Amino acid sequence: MTARQPVSTTQAPNPAGAYSQAMVVGDLVFTSGFGPQDPATGELPDGIAAQTRQVLANVEAALVAAGSGLDQLVKATVHLATLADWSEFDRVYREVIPEPRPVRTTVGSELAGILVEIDVVAVLR
Repeated sequence: MTARQPVSTTQAPNPAGAYSQAMVVGDLVFTSGFGPQDPATGELPDGIAAQTRQVLANVEAALVAAGSGLDQLVKATVHLATLADWSEFDRVYREVIPEPRPVRTTVGSELAGILVEIDVVAVLR
């Protein structure tokens, strides 16, 4: 049986509940869903573009702490509070996530005061 190793970093927001920021299992790292909170201040940026950039920075921080990175993504799940924000979200996502981009599911979700939340699966380096 493969051991699970929790990952924690101060470079990403602290969990709001009883869960780990990320978990390494075998050669994979799974992240929790990250929102756009600045890990140092807890503040939220305005607008979908800025929130998407902060979410991806938070995801990247957890991946780096685990020994991976955005260039190692295999799966992303994206929750948007408003599906009308999809094109602006996707524009920023394309700027930040390197090729080959992971498979991705994007859904509309009821989010608590944020516009976007993302969780990913990546391969360890």
